[in-house]
Amino acid sequence: MTEIRPLEETDLPAVASIYAHYVANSVATFDESAPDVAAWRAKAAGAAVFLVAEEGGDVLGFAYAGQYRPKPGYRHSLEDTIYLAPGTTGRGLGRRLLGELIEQCRQSGARQLVAVVADSGDPSSLLLHESFGFKQAGRLEAIGFKHGRWIDTILLQLLF
Repeated sequence: MTEIRPLEETDLPAVASIYAHYVANSVATFDESAPDVAAWRAKAAGAAVFLVAEEGGDVLGFAYAGQYRPKPGYRHSLEDTIYLAPGTTGRGLGRRLLGELIEQCRQSGARQLVAVVADSGDPSSLLLHESFGFKQAGRLEAIGFKHGRWIDTILLQLLF
């Protein structure tokens, strides 16, 4: 049975490995070099919520929410991030992670959750967010460049 639970220090290498896969093989993130475990430790320390999906001792995915932008006026707006280990998509893990993340963000007193989704041609992240009530708030055209191509991002909001 897969458990959705808070991140633990021992999960950080798996989180770094999962994300490194997407850095190297996709345009889901615009990072071009994968952050190391120390960088993930710092990111986790600054996150409002950081969850993992764990099964049999293996981290199968993670989701976190941190302040949307660093300026104080954004302190009530969080941005979500979700990544699943290769080979684990299609099992409902993203849905479970996002559902729990939304609930914990609501309980934290946040006013809204923002998602910034790369328009890579795969609609799964967009559809997942919309299934939870996120509304499209805009598109930034050709905002990112990776793997030799320009990529749009779609901005979504979920107001609490």
